[in-house]
Amino acid sequence: MVLVFSDAAFAGHVTPPGHPERVERLAAVERGLSGLVVERRECPMGDVGDVLRCHPARHVERVRAAVPVEGWAELDGDTYLSPGSYDAAMRAVGGICAAVDAVISGAARTAFVAGRPPGHHAEREVAMGFCLFGTVAIAAKRALEVHGLGRVAIVDFDVHHGNGTQDVLWDEGRCLFASSHQMPLFPGTGRVEERGAQGQVLNVPLRAGSGGVAMREAYERQVFPALDAWGPELLLISAGFDAHADDPLAGLEWQAEDYRWLTDRLCDFAGGRVVSSLEGGYDPGALAASVAAHVGVLKERGR
Repeated sequence: MVLVFSDAAFAGHVTPPGHPERVERLAAVERGLSGLVVERRECPMGDVGDVLRCHPARHVERVRAAVPVEGWAELDGDTYLSPGSYDAAMRAVGGICAAVDAVISGAARTAFVAGRPPGHHAEREVAMGFCLFGTVAIAAKRALEVHGLGRVAIVDFDVHHGNGTQDVLWDEGRCLFASSHQMPLFPGTGRVEERGAQGQVLNVPLRAGSGGVAMREAYERQVFPALDAWGPELLLISAGFDAHADDPLAGLEWQAEDYRWLTDRLCDFAGGRVVSSLEGGYDPGALAASVAAHVGVLKERGR
């Protein structure tokens, strides 16, 4: 059984008309989950103490203070706040921390957090790329600091490089961060030469149009051997589904079956203890199909 964390608060993060990271994404995720038998849990409100392991207090306060009473506040050209945005972001933090607690405790083997806003572009002191707080990085720090794990891994297969996760965990020698992403593409980071302060960052750039075959070869050649050598006690996934061929923001040309294959292979690591968190994915049909493939595997492997 896979745990699925969601919350009504995620619909309270409202972006301007035409913005790709919009409330309607939640309905697409629910369509993807509709054919699966999963165990549902609500996301608790996140603890600011968890956020402060990755972001300074001034960043948290800057985001909280910028929340408008009505309408939108623009943090940058892509990142907006509405009256419910801070609560939504903190529920995403609470959800992934609860998922980590459940999987580490043995209450479940796999979990998926269907939250928004996403998190992997949020740097230590910069909210950007639709992201406010580094959700998956925060989860990694909780696993290390609260649960005392010695080695955690994050795999980010969003089509965009997880610059925020890399920035927040640049000096964290207990966490391997592996990212596959289209290059060149926003945010412009993710070169092979970016290795982390302790050589614990692995970036795997992929060419536009390279498709699922190139992805599978890259993971078999680079990411899976790195995970095997790392020996993580917990695997976290930044699950962005915007590498799908139908997604409007990029062009890696993956299919839902590629997400199924990749998820299944990732569950071979960390003793099958896997926590996944929604990042990108902006075509409703592609998002629904990809979530169904991804969470379907987490369900099968979570038995």
